[in-house]
Amino acid sequence: MSIAADRPQATPAEVLLVEDDAGDELMTREAFEDNKIGNVLHVVRDGLEALDFLYRRGAHADAPRPDLILLDLNLPKYDGRQVLERIKTDPDLNHIPVVVLTTSAAEEDILRSYKLHANAYVTKPVDLDQFIRAIQQIDDFFVTVVKLPRTR
Repeated sequence: MSIAADRPQATPAEVLLVEDDAGDELMTREAFEDNKIGNVLHVVRDGLEALDFLYRRGAHADAPRPDLILLDLNLPKYDGRQVLERIKTDPDLNHIPVVVLTTSAAEEDILRSYKLHANAYVTKPVDLDQFIRAIQQIDDFFVTVVKLPRTR
């Protein structure tokens, strides 16, 4: 049993997953289910849709403000670096923790992400069990261990 399952949480966290790979989305959903994570997972498939969700435009006009963003770097339309830069330069969004969750282990991607003020950089494990464990650890830390501002 994880720490997250041991602690009561008054309000589930709103987690935005920005991921264009259906397999990685499925593994993330499985990690939430396997860990009995009671948080709400919202999924968008490209950088433009991520910005629409965050700015509550179009089909996402009623979107909640996420408490945590899991962001892939390699996305269609706007890539993850562009989305990260927009989030971290916007005073209405820059307080939201962003975890870059990507296949890239390139030093330049890691350095650039941190220069753009990513809160963490996680290389996606290839193994399903390791991937699920990584998602659980991200959730445990950012939603259960640390205190995040609530702005709904």
